[in-house]
Amino acid sequence: MVIYQPLKGYCYNSDTIFFYDFLKEFPLKGDILDVGTGSGILALLVARDFKKVKVSAIELQDHFFNYAKINAKANNLKIEVLKGDFLTFQFGKKFDFLISNPPFYHKNVLRSQDATLDKARYSGFLPLEEFIKKANTLLKPRGGLFFCYDAKQIMDIIAILKEKKFNLEALKFVHPNRFKEASLVMVFAKKSSKSLCKTLPPLTVFEGEKYALTTEEIFKKVGVHSIKCQL
Repeated sequence: MVIYQPLKGYCYNSDTIFFYDFLKEFPLKGDILDVGTGSGILALLVARDFKKVKVSAIELQDHFFNYAKINAKANNLKIEVLKGDFLTFQFGKKFDFLISNPPFYHKNVLRSQDATLDKARYSGFLPLEEFIKKANTLLKPRGGLFFCYDAKQIMDIIAILKEKKFNLEALKFVHPNRFKEASLVMVFAKKSSKSLCKTLPPLTVFEGEKYALTTEEIFKKVGVHSIKCQL
């Protein structure tokens, strides 16, 4: 699959690929919403690989909205691309699953001077609590929420999910290498569920200075080729 991306500014990274590999562990079906779709990569991968889905995607920024529409056409995949703010948009229906790689850089990190990068990375533009609260209103009674986030904020994630009536179903941590603490956590939570949480085997990205074999296999399996261009 080919994904066109801007020459400058925010582009999807390996976190997105790892997150999609996590999604593939679960049987997605029905109406799916990708929140903050960017270039459309997550929505398009789901549309490509899951046959019993109807995929929608929402994006706030104009140029990413345009890239997502172009990428859908380039890959001959049918998704509904919506333009607007997830927190205020009126969707008119509920979804079986929400998926998202939301901005999670907190207020203590150095902010980018590039407005598009800042919106894509800084959690102030989509606060975790507001994101999960809105997700609750949009999901069907047994709907599921998938997202990835800064692993250091795991206590906040668990507390907010519980407050907003989600049951934590599965977690997976991503470590830069086997000597470093986790940098990313991937989460699956569900409404109206009492299942015990599964902690899946962690992903270690690098072995020495090279990608670990598992990481290489993920990149190969997902099969995305990025092309940078200016619209």
